[in-house]
Amino acid sequence: MSPPRRKAGASAKTIAGARDKQSQLDAFTLDPAGSLSTQQGAQIADNHNTLKAGLRGPTLLEDFILREKITHFDHERIPERVVHARGAAAHGFFKVYKPMSQFTSAGFLQDPEAEIPVFVRFSTVVGSRGSADTVRDVRGFAVKFYTQEGNYDLVGNNMPVFFIQDAMKFPDLVHAIKPEPQQEMPQASSAHDTFWDFVSLMPETSHMLMWLMSDRAIPRSYRMMEGFGVHSFRLVNAHGQSFFVKFHWKPKLGVYALAWDEAQKLAGKDPDFHRRDLWEAIDAGHFPEWELGVQMVEAGKDGDMGIDWLDATKLIPEELVPVQLIGRMVLNRNPDNFFAETEQVAFHPGHLVPGIDFSNDPLLQGRLHSYTDTQLSRLGGSNFNALPINRPLCPTHNFQRDGLHQQTIARGRVAYEPNTLATGAEFRVDGSRQGFQSFAQALESPKLRRRSPSFDDHFSQASLFWSSQTIAEKEHIVAAFRLELSRVETVEIRQRVVDNLAHVDMKLATRVAAQMGIDAPDPAAAAGRLGFRPHKPPGSLQEAPSLSMVGRYKPDLSTRKVAVLAADGMDMLSVRRVLQELSEAGLQCLVIAPHLGHIGTASGRSLAVNFSLVSMSSVMFDALLIPGGEASAQALGQLGAAVHFVLEAYKHCKTICAINEGAGLLSTLGFSLSTQKDVALTVPTPGGHAGGQSESG
Repeated sequence: MSPPRRKAGASAKTIAGARDKQSQLDAFTLDPAGSLSTQQGAQIADNHNTLKAGLRGPTLLEDFILREKITHFDHERIPERVVHARGAAAHGFFKVYKPMSQFTSAGFLQDPEAEIPVFVRFSTVVGSRGSADTVRDVRGFAVKFYTQEGNYDLVGNNMPVFFIQDAMKFPDLVHAIKPEPQQEMPQASSAHDTFWDFVSLMPETSHMLMWLMSDRAIPRSYRMMEGFGVHSFRLVNAHGQSFFVKFHWKPKLGVYALAWDEAQKLAGKDPDFHRRDLWEAIDAGHFPEWELGVQMVEAGKDGDMGIDWLDATKLIPEELVPVQLIGRMVLNRNPDNFFAETEQVAFHPGHLVPGIDFSNDPLLQGRLHSYTDTQLSRLGGSNFNALPINRPLCPTHNFQRDGLHQQTIARGRVAYEPNTLATGAEFRVDGSRQGFQSFAQALESPKLRRRSPSFDDHFSQASLFWSSQTIAEKEHIVAAFRLELSRVETVEIRQRVVDNLAHVDMKLATRVAAQMGIDAPDPAAAAGRLGFRPHKPPGSLQEAPSLSMVGRYKPDLSTRKVAVLAADGMDMLSVRRVLQELSEAGLQCLVIAPHLGHIGTASGRSLAVNFSLVSMSSVMFDALLIPGGEASAQALGQLGAAVHFVLEAYKHCKTICAINEGAGLLSTLGFSLSTQKDVALTVPTPGGHAGGQSESG
């Protein structure tokens, strides 16, 4: 039967209607206020009961509403990322300070007036999606720039170096650090035999191990940690001139860490501590901010300092190549939907724009394949780029068609190029149009499977990191090695680790070995076993203050949380001015009391309580304020939870301020106080750690 003939004159109206329909489809969004419907748009009359054969009969297979709902539910969870599975993210913008045309033709680095939309995802590396935020781990720091020349992804970490030099070893590293395959333990931890077995046999991991055992591995907040591109990239200007570049993100709030004991307790008290901190700060209008910095050297001059820019286990000390701050990034909007945005976002170091190119870093080169391959598996096919969070904001056009989850309805008969049936040469780039141009680099030969001798130094930068730390930071590194290795069951692995550490620093290795039930560190044994010859490049730095967390930032207390510990009978007059000044400085003061609701003040008024001692711990705050009021102080002193709150805050090096009778409470707990009039202040500085509010205790 032949189809009916279309009436003459109806064609234009039909085509226009089809285009209107397509516009509606392109702009389709869910209407949260509308009536329930199926995925195909059929209105649902009953969302509570399945279709059954009689009131008590079996459910009928024809219940397409039930089948659609259950099927969708069954497939709502996509495979989690192999690494960086647990994350949090936010939207924001980036603005460059001044045109960078001298170094790169990248458009988003030219106009200081332009706000470039960004989406940033922070993450832990090792743990699954259900693990805790505050584990000792590397943190991911990935930024997607939605530029007018396409999406650019700067995919990095909160540490400037990595464990390995070549992508060939990446699967081995991840297999070693993940839970052991026979029993799927431990979760989100490197403190087990397989990880330390691997790294003790790979001396190139030595530098990264120092970072992992340092305070950098337990940041106070995503908002208070640095970000690094890790690899060297190229900036290429309009004249074809190339510069090696390393990218840095410098947080406005400074770089701070948690105490290790504090981090462990937070993992139980609030495993969402970091993602909650980011969400609540943005929700309250305290938008986190970073400055983008670059270290640059003209290609061809990168070997002058004796550090191979292509080695991902090395950094370029800021004392040798200063970081130039070129722009700022502000995160000002939380995601609307965690799955659709934070979970489905697909980052890739190969998402470039003209003016930025790769280096020959062998770890980076492997990532260029790995990320695409991963997205194909995790997001279900080649059209992951069409998901809303991954779509560029600039126009796109190509002849890629079909594939699983294709979301674009491509029109026309042409799906190839060159052609004469469409516009033909519309996508060709000639001398008058600029597209992405790979840097014309001369390549070496012959083909071989070896590493450059410039990659052979595995210990000098680990030693530099160690010597650049403050006394307190060194104490934390020693404690971290001891804790990790004490969980390693195989004695030979513990021995190999400390033998390797002897090439970093003999005192460090000796202190770590002292409690491990093993022999004294033997650097010769390590060198003989692993077949390396330790050497220190000429002219190496002895110390680099930029590698320490202490003293690098002007303290910024805004957004810090102060626990106001009080009970019925507190003296509001004694604390009113302090609370006002803290609030004006941008701190958040929250009342913690034995019960929720309100507490009565000494003047007969009531004060709203934010949290009870049952649900809140001192580890969730940066400082502690104890108001006056004899009844309040006495009640707190007789309450075990309140006493523990105060003592734990002191243990974690939190600043504690007590007023009038509140100071008496501290005295009964054995504190040694410095007093000024009616105020007692303790800022403990034991050889312990940086709590949430300080850098080094």
